[in-house]
Amino acid sequence: MSKLVNPHGGGELKPLLLEGEALEAEKARAQSLPQIRISSREAGDLIMMGIGGFTPLEGFMTHADWQGVCDGMKMANGLFWPIPITLSTDLDTSNSIKEGQDVALYDAERDEILATMKVTEKYTIDKAHECMMVYKTTDEDHPGVKMVKAQGEINLAGPVKVLSLGGFPEKYGDQFMTPAETRAEFQKRGWSTIAAFQTRNPMHRSHEYLAKIAVEICDGLLIHSLLGKLKPGDIPAEVRSDAIGSLIDNYFVKNTVMQAGYPLDMRYAGPREALLHALFRQNYGCSHLIVGRDHAGVGDYYGPFDAHHIFDQIPKDALETKPLKIDWTFWCYKCGGMASMKTCPHEAGDRLLLSGTKLRKMLSEGEDPPAEFSRPEVVSILQEYYRSLKDDEKVEVKLTGHSAK
Repeated sequence: MSKLVNPHGGGELKPLLLEGEALEAEKARAQSLPQIRISSREAGDLIMMGIGGFTPLEGFMTHADWQGVCDGMKMANGLFWPIPITLSTDLDTSNSIKEGQDVALYDAERDEILATMKVTEKYTIDKAHECMMVYKTTDEDHPGVKMVKAQGEINLAGPVKVLSLGGFPEKYGDQFMTPAETRAEFQKRGWSTIAAFQTRNPMHRSHEYLAKIAVEICDGLLIHSLLGKLKPGDIPAEVRSDAIGSLIDNYFVKNTVMQAGYPLDMRYAGPREALLHALFRQNYGCSHLIVGRDHAGVGDYYGPFDAHHIFDQIPKDALETKPLKIDWTFWCYKCGGMASMKTCPHEAGDRLLLSGTKLRKMLSEGEDPPAEFSRPEVVSILQEYYRSLKDDEKVEVKLTGHSAK
């Protein structure tokens, strides 16, 4: 009997990836279906459905689901869900498709049909409303808002059959783990309480400190890296993975930490995305999610601890996976080590505030980060990456919002 948290919704994992003869038959049938081009974000959502990461979703959301999720974080059937999972297309393509018809979902970036879908509904949405409810802004400088505004005019709803994992297993090997695989590994290790550490950055000393707090109170830690698309200037997943692996090997007790990755693009939805991160970590078998400062934020669109507060605003039974809320962390010269606002009594001038953005800025400008900022083994891997960049691959890293403080 598993001691792990239940998948979201309380039932079994629901991976939508076909296998064996059913997969081959559906792949062949998909070739004759009308094609809908999908975005990178939609491809990531499909792959998460394929591996069971979005259990118990069966496909893309209806208008009633979209409205319920935007306005009250629950689908039409009452299931808690914090961010709409939708598919869009342009007006001309939509006009050529009838409700009840099957379509193939085509990923142009990989030149591959990722899934088939039965279109049960076609509908329009108020994009500005989604942006205000989910992202708290309609400013198109916000990358999540930009993503919503770039969607087609018509949303299509319906159940999907997933045909491919989009090359993630081939590209990332053992690091790409499905919820069934992480759950099996947790059980094999005898873990029942597992904290997930969400990251889109290499881990600096502040991240390491958060991770070690979790290791103190849980059986194990899953460092769970985003493998999908980031914003320009972010560090690629394979470089990040090497840097995190070196940190685990040198600074953590063996068999207390696992590293894995998942296929979503970042939405940068701050508090709402923190809830989504907890929801799908529940499917991966994690009992807790580390929620630090400005979780899944960008710029200064959210308060530094908005992602803490939102967990207090949802029904107690919405999620089994609970937040580990950790205060602002930093290196304190007077304390002589890592500390937080709850443990350090000293002045701001005694503290070195750490952020992934600051680290990227230093590295991109050829500066050596201080030893209190990041471990030397991590810095060495990242410096090698930055030295390898050609001039036209370099992106200026700007400090904004909380990262500038």
